Amino acid sequence: MSTDPIIRAASLTSPWQTRDPFLLCVHHVDQYPQGNDRLGPAASLDGRDMGQDFAGKDGWRMYHGHAVPGFPQHPHRGFETVTFVREGYIDHSDSLGATARFGRGDVQWLTAGAGIVHSEMFPLLEPAKPNRLELFQIWLNLPAKSKFAPPYFTMFWDHDVPRYKPADGVEVTLVAGDLAGSKAPAPPPDSWAANAEADVAIWLISLAPGAKWTLPPARSDRTTRTLYFFSGSKVELAGRGLSQHSAIDVVADQPVTLAAVEGRVELLLMQGRPIGEPVAQYGPFVMNTRAELETAFRDYQRTQFGGWPFPADDPVHERERGRFARHADGRIEDAP
Repeated sequence: MSTDPIIRAASLTSPWQTRDPFLLCVHHVDQYPQGNDRLGPAASLDGRDMGQDFAGKDGWRMYHGHAVPGFPQHPHRGFETVTFVREGYIDHSDSLGATARFGRGDVQWLTAGAGIVHSEMFPLLEPAKPNRLELFQIWLNLPAKSKFAPPYFTMFWDHDVPRYKPADGVEVTLVAGDLAGSKAPAPPPDSWAANAEADVAIWLISLAPGAKWTLPPARSDRTTRTLYFFSGSKVELAGRGLSQHSAIDVVADQPVTLAAVEGRVELLLMQGRPIGEPVAQYGPFVMNTRAELETAFRDYQRTQFGGWPFPADDPVHERERGRFARHADGRIEDAP
């Protein structure tokens, strides 16, 4: 006999609350103004806590950037970042010498593994109109056996990310996982998501006004599944109406009916079988023990994870450069 599939619903925090195998999810939305000649905001920066600008003054943030918004060079070890850009652009550079510009529906999946330093800057390419940015960054843990995997990134260009339409007014964007024969691009080889039994899925679910769809069950009752209701005025889950943006933990191996009862609704689904190992985290390092964290700090101080091969901590590409990726082996791919 079917039971209520909703385990709990809680108001969204920032960053969003997550469960094993995920560590963090941040939804960035910034209403940037026109861009200047340096690809930063053509607006006064007075009144901002430069280097730590997270307040959202005037609807946008510089984050750790000083000329261009974003996150200048910083290290990671022991986990992965999955960055899904819905609008705007990211300029990526890393200690392996790789660079990229991606956005407009693209996804970058980066395995930090043994250690990488990268920068993520948000160039404002439009000089004559606003530069809205919207992206999700998700941190996915690595099991102990993969904590020291070689750093690696792959690009899922917008053209290659499936958009499945299971019902009228319903679209599901598959960043990870598969659904009814549609399959997301393959994650990096050392990812927890590369293991089919891990049942990892990251789906963006969009429901037009009045649309309804039944989310099918996950493959295993060991899977954890959370739905993040982040856009829209009201959604109905399993017959329960929610008007507050929420993180909703649901029973993974039961179907859940979703309905947009008042206007358009968007939800992000994140699911996966827990890794089930101890987590020791300090900022950008995620290991299994405190001793491993101390080793990570020493290794970074000693090696800088390969060093920083760029003249600036916050490099950006020229305004005219299209979306591309230059990998550490020198291979260049341009977005379709």
